[in-house]
Amino acid sequence: MTRRHLHVVLMGLSLALAGCATAVPPVDVTRFHTPALTTLAPGTAYQFDDSGDRGVEATTYRIAVDQQLRRLGFVPAASGGPAPLRIRVALDRQDRAAEGRAPVSIGVGGGTGSYGTGLGVGVGFNFGGGARQWVDFTLSVRIDDSASGTALWEGRARTAIPQKAPAAQPSLAAAKMAGALFGDFPGASGTTISVP
Repeated sequence: MTRRHLHVVLMGLSLALAGCATAVPPVDVTRFHTPALTTLAPGTAYQFDDSGDRGVEATTYRIAVDQQLRRLGFVPAASGGPAPLRIRVALDRQDRAAEGRAPVSIGVGGGTGSYGTGLGVGVGFNFGGGARQWVDFTLSVRIDDSASGTALWEGRARTAIPQKAPAAQPSLAAAKMAGALFGDFPGASGTTISVP
């Protein structure tokens, strides 16, 4: 291995380790399900609905959902084969600006008492300046009965991540959001929880 190749490999490893240490903010999760879902046994086959977004970021989230379904014991249907479950995955990403503090603030305070008089003046500077950019992510997953089209389980995971933070990378955010969404599956119906 040449010195250049070794440098590239070490760079890649350091970036991967930095990504592992990057914390994705807490995820708010809401789930709904019908009693029929509890009759589904491990080994039940599923297939994804392909009518949605097929972009790179959406595909990353779909892969993360697929990993969670496999972890729970569900199995992907053979290519082109029928499956009792149809999985619908949607990702909504909204960029927004959050206003920061005013760049300069001045405070004046005074007081009197039996032991003397006091006056204080404070000046604070915020060098961050301008609005901070955030990304609001919402991952929505629905598990339908393929035969009837009835929704058996539905969940939404939401988080907000600073736009320039490493945690905003699809690979990191997708794994955290899908893991939060399918943690303690099927979860309490109609309840919103925060997953740290």
